[in-house]
Amino acid sequence: MERDDAGAPVLIQGGMGVGTSTWRLARAVALAGRALNAAVLGVVSGTGVEALLARRLQDGDPEGHVRRALAAFPFPRISETILNQYYVDVRKPPSARYRLTPRPSDLLSRNPTLRSTVNELSIAANFVEVWLAKEGHDGPIGINHLEKIQLLHLPRLYGAMLAGVDYVLEGAGIPDQVPGVLDRFSNHEPAQYRIDVAGSRERLEITFDPDELHGGSPGQPLRRPRFLAIIASNVLAKVLATRASGHVDGFVIERPTAGGHNAPPRGKFELNDRGEPVYGEKDAVNLAHMSALKRPFWLAGSYASPIMLAEALASGATGIQTGTIFALSEESGLRSDLKQLLRRQAFDRNLDILSSSVASPTGFPFKVAQVDRTLSERATYDARVRRCTAGHLVEVYQTRRGTLGFRCPAEPVEAYVQKGGRRSDTEGSVCICNGLLAAAGYPQLDKLGTEAPVITLGDDVSFIHAMIDDLNGSYSAADAVKYLLSRPVS
Repeated sequence: MERDDAGAPVLIQGGMGVGTSTWRLARAVALAGRALNAAVLGVVSGTGVEALLARRLQDGDPEGHVRRALAAFPFPRISETILNQYYVDVRKPPSARYRLTPRPSDLLSRNPTLRSTVNELSIAANFVEVWLAKEGHDGPIGINHLEKIQLLHLPRLYGAMLAGVDYVLEGAGIPDQVPGVLDRFSNHEPAQYRIDVAGSRERLEITFDPDELHGGSPGQPLRRPRFLAIIASNVLAKVLATRASGHVDGFVIERPTAGGHNAPPRGKFELNDRGEPVYGEKDAVNLAHMSALKRPFWLAGSYASPIMLAEALASGATGIQTGTIFALSEESGLRSDLKQLLRRQAFDRNLDILSSSVASPTGFPFKVAQVDRTLSERATYDARVRRCTAGHLVEVYQTRRGTLGFRCPAEPVEAYVQKGGRRSDTEGSVCICNGLLAAAGYPQLDKLGTEAPVITLGDDVSFIHAMIDDLNGSYSAADAVKYLLSRPVS
């Protein structure tokens, strides 16, 4: 079987964090690719888009983008409900709190109305993000999800497909169920997803039936997007290529230097003197073995240069995925002041990125930029009152009574321990949900204080000197695309 690379992108923009890879960034990247007549994939992050949708509306949706996308959503009743719930026609004052969205764990409620509310908000939010990214052009748009956030998989995938998403990318787990879900949703058929339950040998199965929305009249089939699995080992790639629930169209191979969540090291788990996991030869992916799978693959993690792109192509890769270079561009969703600070520190060669083995509640290593007045700073971390208000990274567990419970090591310590969690797991655990929302400019403020940001970037920021000329410089996503696709200088 020949490898099918026809029309595949040579450059994939990383789908980073909550509110970083927004529709604005993905759209700018896709448009830049079209302007250069190059195969470039813009990617939105599907993580936390439910909260983003609600908070944009509570900020008054000043440019009308969210309301325009909701007007195009094929279920007006749901759009009207969401607007009535969250939209205000003036920007929320900084001293006011955001109204919270339902928690993903509500999908397991016995209340069917509550379950429908979660499903409908998630479907609409994913539709809005993809629809806005695709508006007004024909460049390809993908969406990135974390497999670890299992409860919302079904509504998120269906919402993205309703908007015509071209690619689905997924990592931080074993996404073997996703291809089959895409197959079923393309025909508006019910799909199931098995959920891991800590303390139980059995997996819980949740179901979503599109007929709940369509009322028996689904209309034309949806185009099935291509599925790219984000992996860090040959073994997982082979398992997904041969045993997944449907066809895996390709792989993104992330090295440990990539931003966000990383796969843990294989073999003996060791930490260096900074508390970072130590990676070795066992963690290198054999590209010859990848080529033998006859699927396109992309390389990620410190590939943000035209020279590295050329090396990736020479190694047999279809192209590269780069995130950090786009996270620091003008169109990314990171707060403008934070982007400017990060660019300055990178230009001055004093930006420190720590690969924390404890920060993320998922248990995966997580890259954290060391920046003052963020949760990377010990004083800021210690001053935060622990609470779990978003709940996207909660773990489903079986209680002693055999019922289901939900816990997160970033929640109050005693609450987590009472739920059967280990006290040691709470040490250094960061509220990634609230921290990333704050970094994107949507911090929650309540009686316990204002949530501080957490920033994730990849290890390599050497590209910055090709992008800006001084400490006050900035650049666009189009500038980044042009740089990455330029000829390497010998």
